[in-house]
Amino acid sequence: MSTAGVTTIVIPTMGRASLAVLLEALAEQRVGVPVVLVDDRPGEGEPLGCAEGLDVTVVRSGGGGPARARNIGWRHARTPWVSFLDDDVVPQSDWYACLLEDLAALADRPEIVGSSGRVTVPLPRDRRPTDWERGTKGLETAAWITADLSYRRDELSAVGGFDERFPRAFREDADLALRLGADRGRVVRGRRRIVHPVRPSDDWASVRQQAGNADDYLMRALHGPNWWTRAQAPVGRRGAHVAVTAAGAIALAGLTLAGVRGSRWSVWLTAAASLGWAAGTAEFAWHRIAPGPRDRAEVRRMLATSVVIPPVATWHSLRGRWRHRHARPWRGVPELVLLDRDGTVIEDVPYNGDPSKVRPMPGARRALDRLRREGIRLVVVSNQSGVGRGILDRARVDAVNERVAELLGPFDGFYVCPHVPEDGCACRKPAPGLLKTALAEAGVAPARAAMIGDIGSDVEAAVAAGVRPVLVPTRATRREEVVAAPTSTASLEEAVDLLLRGAP
Repeated sequence: MSTAGVTTIVIPTMGRASLAVLLEALAEQRVGVPVVLVDDRPGEGEPLGCAEGLDVTVVRSGGGGPARARNIGWRHARTPWVSFLDDDVVPQSDWYACLLEDLAALADRPEIVGSSGRVTVPLPRDRRPTDWERGTKGLETAAWITADLSYRRDELSAVGGFDERFPRAFREDADLALRLGADRGRVVRGRRRIVHPVRPSDDWASVRQQAGNADDYLMRALHGPNWWTRAQAPVGRRGAHVAVTAAGAIALAGLTLAGVRGSRWSVWLTAAASLGWAAGTAEFAWHRIAPGPRDRAEVRRMLATSVVIPPVATWHSLRGRWRHRHARPWRGVPELVLLDRDGTVIEDVPYNGDPSKVRPMPGARRALDRLRREGIRLVVVSNQSGVGRGILDRARVDAVNERVAELLGPFDGFYVCPHVPEDGCACRKPAPGLLKTALAEAGVAPARAAMIGDIGSDVEAAVAAGVRPVLVPTRATRREEVVAAPTSTASLEEAVDLLLRGAP
């Protein structure tokens, strides 16, 4: 079987030392596929090292979190499959060969959209594992984690990829899997294996993890109250944490009340609540201490964090419930943006065949580069009736387009209609022919594309092609065209802002 063009490996990273181990392991396996390394460090760090023999492309995601980093990564891919790896895993020596076998087995099964690897978490053999180590061990049985998970690229595109409202490496993989029907058997487990070592942690790592309680309420808003079952996720101790937190709050209130009035009732209330808080906290601490090594450091860590975790978890639950109460399904950014040329990305010079007269619209290069950094493809769709009228020839139109690319950066294609309106062709805007051709050649569904133009024919062509239109009016735009446009912005940069919001 040919390995060319099967899959792209996407690795989001914060530049941890474990990345070098992963890349060396891939290089030793003679991996013959593209690797997209997504640098998610918020600032300009040292260049990421890449192992020799790998076809690595490094792109930046600016510290937007793992969901955003993976989205940028898969949008840069041009293969039928995208294979995600975390930067702290170690693939076994036959991982790549097994990956190809796993994907080849699904070639005639289009109903299967994903293939997950098998995870091994090594634990110490000379002692019982700590609470943190046991938590990491749970990855072995977790469903659909992106530590090693491959998806069909067109399926990722269809749902807009990962929901970037999940800001951390938690629940974003389960959410995507549910949207792709993993709970209905559309994601299967492959033969390939990775090792996921236990990362070092500090004493308060388990407390910081409680921020994930807010993400659980986003899952509930998107997938309903039974999402736990569908995602094969443990229910957790949220109810117990609320009870312990409430008991602690009542005890504090009772102490305050006792200090003011000194009533017997307040003393009994304080005593009962304090006893409930102490019992609940002790039970939680023992639940975490008992399976562990029970050494002094672990006991101290469990006692301290068991006091803090219930109120922190409750706070994040309340925060998430409020914040995500009106959450709607994720839409994501478009995968392809079609652009009118004259009046949209460059100044409109009627029937221009002279490259020296090309002048970019204000802010155009900056706006288009923002789209490129997201992995969004850009094509130009332009009516050039000057060819049909004999004013221009196609070579001069192409020369102008080459100058546009020189000034505004690379485009994935220029699509030109050379006809006059009287020809009645299917490609001249407002007909959708140019747009449909561009969509077909890019392999992008209309729902995953947007069109930016400056006149009504651009909007009409987009609507006819099933593409989202955004009008950026100029002095040439008629008032009725602005009124009729579903969406309009004051500038190209504002249009890009709109498309990049990734709004539901």
